[in-house]
Amino acid sequence: MRKTSLRRSCAALAAVTSLALALTACGGTTKEDVKDEGASAATAGKADPNAELKKGLTVGFLPKQVNNPYFTSADKGGEAALKELGSSYKEVGPSSATDTAGQVSYVNTLTQQQVDAMAVSAQDPGALCTALKQAMKNGIKVVTYDSDTTAGCRNAFVSQASAEDLGRTEVQLLAEQIGYKGEIAILSAAQTATNQNIWIDFMKQELKDPKYKDVKLVKVAYGDDDAQKSFQQTQGLLQEYPNLKGIISPTTVGIKAAAQYLSGSKYKGKVKLTGLGTPNDMRKYVKNGTVEAFELWDPAKLGDLAARAAVALVSGQITGKEGETFKAGETTYTIGKDGVISLGKPTVFDAKNIDQFNF
Repeated sequence: MRKTSLRRSCAALAAVTSLALALTACGGTTKEDVKDEGASAATAGKADPNAELKKGLTVGFLPKQVNNPYFTSADKGGEAALKELGSSYKEVGPSSATDTAGQVSYVNTLTQQQVDAMAVSAQDPGALCTALKQAMKNGIKVVTYDSDTTAGCRNAFVSQASAEDLGRTEVQLLAEQIGYKGEIAILSAAQTATNQNIWIDFMKQELKDPKYKDVKLVKVAYGDDDAQKSFQQTQGLLQEYPNLKGIISPTTVGIKAAAQYLSGSKYKGKVKLTGLGTPNDMRKYVKNGTVEAFELWDPAKLGDLAARAAVALVSGQITGKEGETFKAGETTYTIGKDGVISLGKPTVFDAKNIDQFNF
């Protein structure tokens, strides 16, 4: 998953359903991708954390693509939150995950309809900026989720998870599965994939902890977010390192391809596999014993937080400035640099919970 990844590998999350979803979840951005251009324009005013939450609001959700299982899950989370808060939900959006012009048109439509706020997953970070700025000039609060625009073109961005959390937790997952002992490898996307490389750097940092003294990273392989190449790279890793105990693949294309190879080989159940994947892609490999657990963020929680952040903005509890706090459900969130709100640590999927998710 590069930026091109948490676009192309998440040309597996638009996987988040193999191809259509690969551009979705991975096509999204994490908080490390956010720029700080013109942030002050989006955070004018002063927050009142004690302000009462307003009711009767209308919040429009604009995903990258409607009828996409990933965004359907995310937006249902937003709809449920708004119902709980006494406000109304509406969803608009293009049927194609690449219809940037269509997204601009829908932003303009929501502006004309004078919604109180909108939650947008941007297909193109720059293309929506002018339209979103116009919405804000009309008093509409703008939250981006899953995939950000530039900071001055929205009030806040709800990020799936931090790069550090994604990198470190994948090592933690695999280490537990191999008993903190043995050779491991990483199956990445492209060698130039920015997000992948950031995550891998954090994996290497995590491995420096003394508790991993018996865990050895022997190789980082690259499958280029191509299913066949990732399959072949998995085969190659096991031929080159016959004592390999585990593989981390932080790309939805890679982890699925690796699982396909392992499930039909003598290594099934012996070589552990984890990384970033979608429940729909990985369900059968969890159920047949190839994979114990893997992770990603929960899109329903992402949509829930986007909705609650939108209401908090309209109510004046926050403006999007760094250091502001607000309560969403039972959790208190602190806004980070450039108006970024991090959902938190990724969700782990295993045999106990995987059937609760559909994306």
